[in-house]
Parts: sequence; structure tokens; C-alpha cells
Amino acid sequence: MTIQTVGIIGAGTMGNGIAQACAVSGIDVVMVDISDAAVQKGLATVAGSLDRLIKKEKISAADKDAALARIKTSTSYDDLKAAQLVIEAATENYELKLKILKQVDALVGPEVLIASNTSSISITKLAAATGRADKFIGMHFFNPVPMMALVEIIRGLQTSDATHDAVKALAEALGKSPITVKNAPGFVVNRILVPMINEAFFVLAEGLATPEDIDAGMKLGCNQPIGPLALADMIGLDVCLAVMDVYLTEFGDSKYRPCPLLKEMVAAGRLGRKTGRGVYSY
Repeated sequence: MTIQTVGIIGAGTMGNGIAQACAVSGIDVVMVDISDAAVQKGLATVAGSLDRLIKKEKISAADKDAALARIKTSTSYDDLKAAQLVIEAATENYELKLKILKQVDALVGPEVLIASNTSSISITKLAAATGRADKFIGMHFFNPVPMMALVEIIRGLQTSDATHDAVKALAEALGKSPITVKNAPGFVVNRILVPMINEAFFVLAEGLATPEDIDAGMKLGCNQPIGPLALADMIGLDVCLAVMDVYLTEFGDSKYRPCPLLKEMVAAGRLGRKTGRGVYSY
């Protein structure tokens, strides 16, 4: 199967980033969200991102216009019927994802592939809730999607070779570097990354160093481009906490216990860049 049209559910940070990556690569997109305001905000984010690429002379104004013309926005799931692949990019919440996936599964044709952009929820479990488990797969993009080369292609227990191969080919057509991963909580990257971030919060809570020095230590000592606490602010502290909660539940191992300071900051609404304050103020 050659994927020429991709449906995307969710016009937020990940959804509009995936839409941009597809549109710039010549793939038609249907981007759906719950309100016209949400999809228009997502489209405006794509336009702003493309404008920055024009300033950097990475693309031309004509390239921008062509990419935007490939993105159709909608508030109706009916418009997803035109897609060969539908990517769910909703908030990292199992019940919400389940509701969305069941709606899509009942609506689109039996040949349509469905992917979830989940960063931690079981692909096997999500696939089992649909009537096409063999055509279900994880397609985990990384933020910011237009800039990050990696895509984790996650096979559920039921995912067919044909589905895997079609989705991997699409990722490569988008200029990404996909890696194939077995289904497990957090997959590969977040399985390593988020516990590291959680440990950085334990170090901060114990007063071993300031946030600035913790981040500087990891940048200078481990050659990381951004420190773990600044990265947590970028990801969202609520997202980090949700992922750790999934690990603790799924593995039943106390080493995945979320740091109390992380939990307290989330309770206070200090979620990072998106709220203007997390470990740092923005």
C-alpha cells in the first residue's frame, strides 16, 4: 500500500507537527479536531513554522503555499474516509484514545490503517479495542515533529508485516529515520528518558544542586543538547508524570515511582512552558 492521504486526529502540538511533515513531503492531510478554533489554531501554527523555514531559506514561499494547500481542516470524522492511514494524536489518556479509536474504526473502510502517536500506552491493548488489530500500529513522533528525525514504529502483538512495512515506508517518505520497536510501556526512548527526568526531580528535591547546575551537568557531562529539567518543562510535567504512572502500573516496580516533587508541581499547575512556569519561569 502506498499512503497518499493521511488523516490526523488532533491539531495540537503533535498533530499539527505531523500534518506539516506530511504536507511538506507531498502527502495530503485531513486534520480533525473538536472545534474550528482548534483546527485553525493548528493550521496557523503550521503556517508560522513554515514562515520560519522561509526565513532560514530552507523552503520557498511557493513551497509554503503548496504545503498549506495539502492540509484540509475539519471537525467531522466523516472526512477521514479519504485517508489510507489515520493517525490518532490526542492527549495521552487511555480512555480518550479508546473512545476516538473506536469511532474511527467504525467509520473508515476496512482497508484503512490506524496508528496511535501514544508515547507510553500499549499498542497491543489499543489494537484489541478495534476490529482491525492487524492493521493497527504505533507511530510515535518526537517533538518538535518537523525537526526531529526519529519515529518509533511500534508493533502490537497483532500488527501485520504489511501494516508495518507501509507505515515504515511512509515515515521514510517524510524524511524520518524510523526504528522498529516491540510493544512495551514507554517503548525505547521514553523508557530510558522519562525515568532519567524523574531522577533529576529526585536530585532537585534532595537539594543536591540547583536546577541550572543539574541541567548544566547533564549537558556538559553527557553531551545532551538540553538538560533533563528544561526538557521536562518542554514536554510538560503533567505528561512526564502520566508516563511514570503508566510505568508504575504496568511494571509494578517501585523504581518507576514518580518523584513527589514532580507530583506536587503538577498539582500546583506548574506544568512547564505551556503554563509559563514549571521548574523554570517563561
